Amino acid sequence: MQKRSRERKLLLAAFLYTLTGGIILYLDDPGLPGLGAISAACVMFAGFVVFSFTWQNRNAGFDPYIVPVINVLAGTGIIFLFRLEPAYGYRQLAWLVISMAALYCTTLLGQRYRWLGEYKYLLALGGIIALLLPVFVGVEMGGAKSWLDLRLFHWQPSEFVKLLLVLFLGSYLVENRVPWRSGGGRAYFLPGAQAWGPLLGMWLTALLVLVFQKDLGTALIYFATFLAMVYVATARWLYIFGGVFLFIAGATAAFFTVGHVHTRVAIWLNPWAEAQGAGYQIIQSLYAIKAGGLFGAGLGNGFPGFIPAVHTDFIFAAICEEIGLLGGIAVLLLFIILVYRGFKIALAARDDFAQITAAGFSALLGLQVFIIIAGVTKLLPMTGITLPYISYGGSSLVANFILAGMLLNISAEADII
Repeated sequence: MQKRSRERKLLLAAFLYTLTGGIILYLDDPGLPGLGAISAACVMFAGFVVFSFTWQNRNAGFDPYIVPVINVLAGTGIIFLFRLEPAYGYRQLAWLVISMAALYCTTLLGQRYRWLGEYKYLLALGGIIALLLPVFVGVEMGGAKSWLDLRLFHWQPSEFVKLLLVLFLGSYLVENRVPWRSGGGRAYFLPGAQAWGPLLGMWLTALLVLVFQKDLGTALIYFATFLAMVYVATARWLYIFGGVFLFIAGATAAFFTVGHVHTRVAIWLNPWAEAQGAGYQIIQSLYAIKAGGLFGAGLGNGFPGFIPAVHTDFIFAAICEEIGLLGGIAVLLLFIILVYRGFKIALAARDDFAQITAAGFSALLGLQVFIIIAGVTKLLPMTGITLPYISYGGSSLVANFILAGMLLNISAEADII
């Protein structure tokens, strides 16, 4: 009861925040953008409050902070999408309704989410098939061939394979935790081939995604999430160092053999060499962030339209330009809170599977945020992945709401405050 009451108070604050953004858009230019954002604020508030009362009636002890935080993040995304292009805003609103339904359906699993781990090899097989489909029948968008054209919309299987990966690894590492920890009884050696084989398997999977789908971001997220979960399960740095070495070796080989990867790295090192070509996007992103200063130009007063694909990969640059560095830091703090709650849930989990899985989902979310923001700010090569809950993209939005639902399920048993 107390948790749900706190949750609804935070949801009210999130509603007022999103509503204020919609009102500002409407006052700046009366019409569809502002009305759309106001409608989105009302839809999210009404939906999440209904969920909260339903969970209260079920006596579900879900974490009270996760849903309000993703409400603010999704609200920020909706506001900026309506500000950038109303058509994207309305499409995202439709996907948001579907995502909220997906989150609620996920929470209906309750404690039964564990049965997913019993079918880990079927999950792995399904994930491999989903990754292979775009290679043969997919379409290329943003330089990566990782999309399926379903006529009404485009679907990116890799977004959902990330979730299957975490569930598979959670179950696998619980089953093989002892040999992975012991290293075959030798402190500086790997265990037998049956246990360390998946390390090479994940490395090869990441490379295949990188080479055939030209998707550097997804490959990096897959492998980094795997290493994070291995460390949580074993607390052995040897696997991290070995994994990093393998990834660097594979990425170096890809740099010299895969033209798309070579171009991305070259742009990262010196975008000004191609200022009117391949480097134009990242240069405009840096200019936008600088133009925003500390407090920003104000919602609707910036020029984010100069950045290609600003509604997907580079929406963080638009946020920094219009609500400033402080606004960008606030977004980062919200993600940090979300990841922190996820790891807190993992620490309080009652069994190994719940612990490793919650840590995996939290690491997956945190790594995705870090990689995309590092790309937008030129800390890393641009990877083409979306900013969770904020960027335009139905596949990403639905997958990340399901991720939040899984964390809620685990938190109900952990009973954290």
